[in-house]
Amino acid sequence: MSRTLSWFSAGAASAVATKLMLLEGPCEAVYCETGAEHEDNQRFIADCEKWFGQPVIRIRSEKYASTWDVWEKRRWLAGIEGASCTDELKKQPRFAYQRPTDAHVFGYTCDASDAARFGRFKANFPELRSVRAPLIERGIDKAGCLGFLQSAGIKLPVMYALGFHNNNCIPCPKATSPDYWSAMRMHFPAEFDRMAKLSRELDVRLTRIKDVRTFIDEIPADWPTTNPIAPACDFLCHIAVEDAA
Repeated sequence: MSRTLSWFSAGAASAVATKLMLLEGPCEAVYCETGAEHEDNQRFIADCEKWFGQPVIRIRSEKYASTWDVWEKRRWLAGIEGASCTDELKKQPRFAYQRPTDAHVFGYTCDASDAARFGRFKANFPELRSVRAPLIERGIDKAGCLGFLQSAGIKLPVMYALGFHNNNCIPCPKATSPDYWSAMRMHFPAEFDRMAKLSRELDVRLTRIKDVRTFIDEIPADWPTTNPIAPACDFLCHIAVEDAA
């Protein structure tokens, strides 16, 4: 039997995409747990479940407990092939859960960069029977999604309120913006310090300052946090990394 699966990330865009699909008919909202989400995600998911009128299905890796578990055991953060955490905690659980007859829904918006990534996603996964992006179909951008949720009375995830552009894991090794890492250092100092230590051990310069790859603990203490961009975390992780390069 065919199912419609909306891949819900606990972000604004995937929440609105899921709601739009539910207005069309039966749809499962599926969430890949990574063990590195902000604790407020649980509140946001509960709010969305009330809005959807049904529970969100949670799936997770049977091999790794969290992003840190992946990074520390595999000794690899991210590169041109994407991030190890995305592969182990999102792709592999998705592959295990999906069926050949499923239709897939993703929260790509009509913003130019997102729409381009959706096109590349479809090209990279031709085996998927049906792939839809209802936000692109309806011309809804990221700002529109935020407004959509606010109009529905749903408080946005805390990560947005802290100034982050996406409700990603804490932290995201795909981020190269020094603003992002400066904001991470300010809001989540323990996670920042842990990543600074691990990236030194692995000799990985995660950020880029004036086009020079730099260790995150070399970012000046007074570096601004005004534009903490991290790539949107989706199943086509290596493309997100390329876009951020």
